[in-house]
Amino acid sequence: MSLHAKISAQCLTPILYVRDFREATHYYTKKLLFDLRWQWGKPPSFGCVSLGKVEIFFCLKAQGHPGTWLSVFMDDIDDYFDRITKMGAEVIYGARNEPWGCREIHVRDPNQHVIRFSQGIPAREPKLKIQRVPLRMRIEKRLAALMHDLARHKQMSLGEMLEETVLHTFEPVPGGGVASPHGGKTFAHIQALKKRHGIDYDTHASYRFAERGNRRRKKKE
Repeated sequence: MSLHAKISAQCLTPILYVRDFREATHYYTKKLLFDLRWQWGKPPSFGCVSLGKVEIFFCLKAQGHPGTWLSVFMDDIDDYFDRITKMGAEVIYGARNEPWGCREIHVRDPNQHVIRFSQGIPAREPKLKIQRVPLRMRIEKRLAALMHDLARHKQMSLGEMLEETVLHTFEPVPGGGVASPHGGKTFAHIQALKKRHGIDYDTHASYRFAERGNRRRKKKE
């Protein structure tokens, strides 16, 4: 094999020292809402918990020391903060917007490890001076209703939401496709709105849209 061949790595998984394996798994699954993926040994001395795509290994009284810091990114930090607070998690900081473009909470576990849970937030500074203009358009009726509801959900005007969405589509992502401004929770809300408004067509349906009014006018001509 060539010494210059690119090395492929799949993921990075932290290993945390724990003083009591059952205590650690209970805290992460019951208070931080992780899932227990697997455990090894009788009684277990090594195992894995996960939250979405994030995995953490636990090792009983070895492979590290108390007080490790980790960083985990997620879609909706405020919803997670509310949920784990009700479950009794020890939140020692936040939720707070940080100048580096994240909203964060810091959570401490029984082994003094601290996890910085973060959500990326749009940069509000420096301000960009623009001029907005009226835009006349026609939108499919059910889609228009969904757009109004979604803008209200995101606490934006309809124009602001369209600006956000269109600008994201100008940004390609690795592997193909384009970026989206919506996180997992917003996508779930969109699915609920689609059901509410009876939107039963797919992403490419707009190419097949044919207004009924246009059809009537053509027949009269």
